[in-house]
Amino acid sequence: MALSQRLEFRQSQSLVMTPQLMQAIKLLQLSNLDLATYVEEELERNPLLDRANENGEPPVPGEPSERGEFADSDGGDGGDSGERGEPSAEDWMKPDLGSRAEIEQTLDTGLDNVFSEEPAEAAARNAQDAAPSTFTEWGGGASNDEGYNLEAFVAAEVTLVDHLAEQLAVAFTDPQQRLIGQYLIDQVDESGYLPADLGDVSARLGASAEQVEAVVAVLQTFDPAGVCARSLSECLAIQLRDRDRYDPAMQALVEHLDLLAKRDIVALRKVCGVDDEDLADMISEIRHLDPKPGLKFGSARVQTVVPDVYVRPGPDGGWQVELNSETLPKVLVNQSYYAQLSKTIRKDGDKAYFTDCLQNATWLVRALDQRARTILKVATEIVRQQDGFFSHGVAHLRPLNLKAVADAIQMHESTVSRVTANKYMATNRGIFELKYFFTASIASADGGEAHSAEAVRHHIKRLIDEENPAAILSDDTIVEKLREAGIDIARRTVAKYREAMRIPSSVQRRRDKQSMLGAVLGASTNSIDRSRDIAPA
Repeated sequence: MALSQRLEFRQSQSLVMTPQLMQAIKLLQLSNLDLATYVEEELERNPLLDRANENGEPPVPGEPSERGEFADSDGGDGGDSGERGEPSAEDWMKPDLGSRAEIEQTLDTGLDNVFSEEPAEAAARNAQDAAPSTFTEWGGGASNDEGYNLEAFVAAEVTLVDHLAEQLAVAFTDPQQRLIGQYLIDQVDESGYLPADLGDVSARLGASAEQVEAVVAVLQTFDPAGVCARSLSECLAIQLRDRDRYDPAMQALVEHLDLLAKRDIVALRKVCGVDDEDLADMISEIRHLDPKPGLKFGSARVQTVVPDVYVRPGPDGGWQVELNSETLPKVLVNQSYYAQLSKTIRKDGDKAYFTDCLQNATWLVRALDQRARTILKVATEIVRQQDGFFSHGVAHLRPLNLKAVADAIQMHESTVSRVTANKYMATNRGIFELKYFFTASIASADGGEAHSAEAVRHHIKRLIDEENPAAILSDDTIVEKLREAGIDIARRTVAKYREAMRIPSSVQRRRDKQSMLGAVLGASTNSIDRSRDIAPA
């Protein structure tokens, strides 16, 4: 086998992941909140990036700011002061202001009006020291001051931890018990429950298990009743003790909540040792207890979803798609500042640094613009594909995948996947994530057009909501009804969709609806009996 060397020319194409391309891909998949954070970091890092004003224009240098700052008197406004009759800064800075007559001529008023006499000063001091006579003077009324903050007068929301801490200061005098109690209060979740296992509390605080249990027992007497419990059974037991209703029969019922959840009345009657009437009263009393007592107090504020795209009905019967301008960062490249720096910079390192900053700023502005255009293009195609959903509802949602949208707008599927991640669309039917409109297809029973998986789930939920309590629909029955509607679906798929929507099985639904029906009939029977017992006037 002979070995030899030779030169060959070969032409090939390859995709090189430049830093600018990686930045554009990263910006494309960020949500509006993450994008705002990223742009703020770039504004702090890059001196050539400027935040544009509301009109999308760069800030004008020397313009008065919103805080009420005025231009320097050395500028063009210095001539206006003479027209207004006000002394300029040079007049005030003279070491010798002249005689009384010259000063009065400069001020265009008498010194008696400027420097008041002693009686007037005393009257002013007395008026200032006097108590405010109006509600506005106390700071409770409206004010024309731009710095007036009405939210400063709103009372702070009391949290569950603060409420328990106030009771802790009164319940314990021993510093060690207060330390254990405060640590346990910090472990309480927003529903008012302690962790089920408190074994690490003793090791972390250096206290015995008996001391921790003693503190927990005191914490469980705090308001609201049922707080600091470690399980649902313990929470209900605390509330029943507070009402003096924790007898042996009720204790047996609380300890067997699993039977109550299954509506196994026969087993509950045997465990509690009571008849049907007493058991019904006990179950009614359990239902009036609060399983999550901590939710009465303020919890973490829920951040509402800010849509990236708005969809509105158009005048021609179609749909108008527009971007939410509030979620689009407005940044510009400060070319004038870079031009000024280029004239003064002498070091090669500084020139390379600012050249790199200019390039990064330019690429960031382009990437943000390309991101907005891509989101609008993808959203417009989604609206075109799912026109039936916007017009008639979720039952008319069509099967859609990333490839169909990517082929329509001539982009790659990965680009469409990044655009639809963490982006939301505000429609006439609510706010939906863009990925909501991409659903799997389910074949039609009669060979017609395929159905969307989301539409099938909606159909299943509607059938279950409309079912007769005396004739609960099983999964097999739901399959038959769907096939009658032209949807070919398997039973296991119906069970999967039902469990995903957190809908119980037919057996559990039958127990729930029969117990609800029995409670309604019992309440109506009691009201009829009470009306018969009332003697005629």
